[in-house]
Amino acid sequence: MGQAVYKRVVLKLSGEALAGQQGFGIDQEVLESIALQIKEVIDFKVEVAIVVGGGNIWRGAQAGKKGMDRATADYMGMLATVINALALQDALERHEVDSRVQTALEMKQVAEPYIRRRALRHLEKGRVVIFAGGTGNPYFSTDTTAALRAAEIEAEVILLAKGKVDAVYSEDPLINPAAKRFSELNYIEVINQGLGVMDSTAASLCMDNKIKLIVFGLNLGNIKKVIMGENIGTMIKGG
Repeated sequence: MGQAVYKRVVLKLSGEALAGQQGFGIDQEVLESIALQIKEVIDFKVEVAIVVGGGNIWRGAQAGKKGMDRATADYMGMLATVINALALQDALERHEVDSRVQTALEMKQVAEPYIRRRALRHLEKGRVVIFAGGTGNPYFSTDTTAALRAAEIEAEVILLAKGKVDAVYSEDPLINPAAKRFSELNYIEVINQGLGVMDSTAASLCMDNKIKLIVFGLNLGNIKKVIMGENIGTMIKGG
């Protein structure tokens, strides 16, 4: 069966990935696929934390550009991530994967507040921890949340699962099919070339804390492939 090369990972799921082909809302088939892939990884005794975005429901940055108060727009986006987190938890529990949702914004009726030591304890007990509500502060993306939580829980790698592309490209491959595909990069290249993998705050945080990042397509079986060390997508590390 092989052996996992990582013991503790942060899986970053964008809201767009959860929307599937429909482009908005939550695609139940995509949700089921993700839950089954995570269950498969858990069977290899890998500790999995998940950070979810909310772009399938609400995009705070775009609303801010159109005149809405940016802080208000971002808080609305944080609430959208909680909706996605609860949907993902439900899918995991239906497949008998024990999980906990922790939010940066306190909402006791539906989730635990984010407490680092409690999150670590859940992971050690084999539970999947889903981090929602971003960092709890406006002006920070969920990519930055993934980098921050990965540093806090001492994860070895961030798995950045994409819904539409399978790696990092020099340009959007959906617009320019001739775009160059990268198999390996360092964070300085990502920042200097503006490759759009994640925002500069998140990239700097990963670089400063020596956290690897693997960008790959959210196709069936790919999460396991990355965990087992298969060379798919793009590996980003170093300075």
